[in-house]
Amino acid sequence: MAARGRHRRPRPRRVSRASLAFTAGGAGVALPLIGVGQASAASVDTWDKVAECESTDNWSINTGNGYYGGLQFSQSTWEAYGGTSFAPRADLASKDQQIAIAEKVLDAQGPGAWPVCSVKAGLTRGGQPADVTPGTASGRTQTQATPKATPKTESAPEAAPKATTKAVDQSAAATGRSGSSYTVVGGDTLSRIADERDVDGGWQRLYEANRRVIGGDPDLIYPGQKLTLDGSRSPAAQPRESRPRTERTDQQAKQRTEQANRAKQRVEQANKARERAKKKSGSAAHPSSSSASFTSPVASHAVGTAYGVSGSNWSSGHHTGVDFPVATGTQVRAVGSAEVVAAGWGGAYGYQVVLRHSDGMYSQYAHMSALTVHVGQTVSAGQQLGRSGATGNVTGPHVHFEVRTGPDYGSDVNPLAYLRSKGVQI
Repeated sequence: MAARGRHRRPRPRRVSRASLAFTAGGAGVALPLIGVGQASAASVDTWDKVAECESTDNWSINTGNGYYGGLQFSQSTWEAYGGTSFAPRADLASKDQQIAIAEKVLDAQGPGAWPVCSVKAGLTRGGQPADVTPGTASGRTQTQATPKATPKTESAPEAAPKATTKAVDQSAAATGRSGSSYTVVGGDTLSRIADERDVDGGWQRLYEANRRVIGGDPDLIYPGQKLTLDGSRSPAAQPRESRPRTERTDQQAKQRTEQANRAKQRVEQANKARERAKKKSGSAAHPSSSSASFTSPVASHAVGTAYGVSGSNWSSGHHTGVDFPVATGTQVRAVGSAEVVAAGWGGAYGYQVVLRHSDGMYSQYAHMSALTVHVGQTVSAGQQLGRSGATGNVTGPHVHFEVRTGPDYGSDVNPLAYLRSKGVQI
């Protein structure tokens, strides 16, 4: 049996239905740079609230997930805004020093650099500067190209990379110019990127230009992958920029329809395959709660950490779901038809999807590496929700699957018993 992947103890919190409705795109939004002269700041109390949301107010945290300190800076962000003048990484700097750098990021990118926690903490532009004393440099020469100004009045230089904190770092290069590129964030698809960036030839041309980066499956892209946008257009195709906007829109709509039809065909083929397997095994037909309308979250039925296992790793005192130890990139699918009520970053759960089923129950799929659905979308049994991974608080790649009576943490029930009640043999 594969090694068991276990997530570390999540911090309990009550999550309202409204707070579950964040989108996958929210995990990777990077706002345009604000012009020089528009300073932004926030109080220490506000930064404490952001840190409480991002890292449970642990200013020296380093979980090994690529983000550091109480405000969860990526290393490139820390370096780009002069953080190395205080410490090599954010988790090695003091709270006041982290806040000083955060105000530079806020001034340059706005509260969208913390897409989820800025909303919860009430972080906005234009507040009073934080009353902090970051101190002097630790003797190292500052090598970054950021001016030595106070956080209150400084904007990030135009040459600094446009980075986010809790999201994957994203390039600030504009589309349609030589050398432009795009860094994949959670919830992205090639179709969405091609539409938003107005790529000639749509997602097919974008895939062809980046096949070496993406690999053989255009549906499988990962946060952090850097895609070339300019390379998706051949020199001969450049004059097509002058085409009427309506022509490009019609072509994009046609491409979206084709992609949706292909996705529908894959779901129908999967359903037919399940029906054939059911007839071959000689099992009798079940009513609407049978395995024809419900399935397992992954193809493998091997279970790692079971539901209800007790221990101090979990704040509830027991494991609230069941873990399926599968390799990163494994297809994760909806167990039944439902509405997507959450799709994005879920703190200790990493990238997650939460579904609300017609019987009033909720299913959760956590620690994913890529999402292919969005909030408000209706999905059917077996439809792909994304790809498995090891995001959030984990010790190895796996899919954490929960079934709840409500959207809040702590309302869990035995997920395997629920699937069996629906006719799934697992």
